[in-house]
Amino acid sequence: MSSSRSSIADKLRALMAGRRGPNGRSHTSRSLSASVDALPGEHPSVSFAAVAKIANGSQDNPTVGTLLALCEALGVPPAHLLPHEAYDDLEALKAFEDPLARQILALLNGLPASELRGVITDLEGRRAHLGLEQVPRGSADTQPSKRNKRRRKADEAAEYAADSLEGL
Repeated sequence: MSSSRSSIADKLRALMAGRRGPNGRSHTSRSLSASVDALPGEHPSVSFAAVAKIANGSQDNPTVGTLLALCEALGVPPAHLLPHEAYDDLEALKAFEDPLARQILALLNGLPASELRGVITDLEGRRAHLGLEQVPRGSADTQPSKRNKRRRKADEAAEYAADSLEGL
């Protein structure tokens, strides 16, 4: 996902396109609904119409139970569908589901940045030594971008406020 904010609809559409349903093809609203219904245990039923509404953005506030069922059917951590850029990194969220990864994070919490960079360098070296694929550097290396907000002149601000109030 991109670093800009992704909506539930954007993320669900991407997951449906990227994950395979029981027929080996990308999920449709119907196949995802059927996958939810095929889940073991108790879970809410999610109609194909509800899946379609969430995917096209006309339903942007589904219940927690619906999100949990969709995520379970798609095999992704539930946090990924939250509409915030902090939850766009699906690989990091999958790793976070591992209790050992959470223990490592707890141990790293509070260390100075210089120590963290050293740990990262050591772990990258270990991965290379073991022949594992390198992990791309994420947004931790970059500072959050500051938006270039244009300041309005007083008369522009007044006109903007008047235009905004017309819709009320």
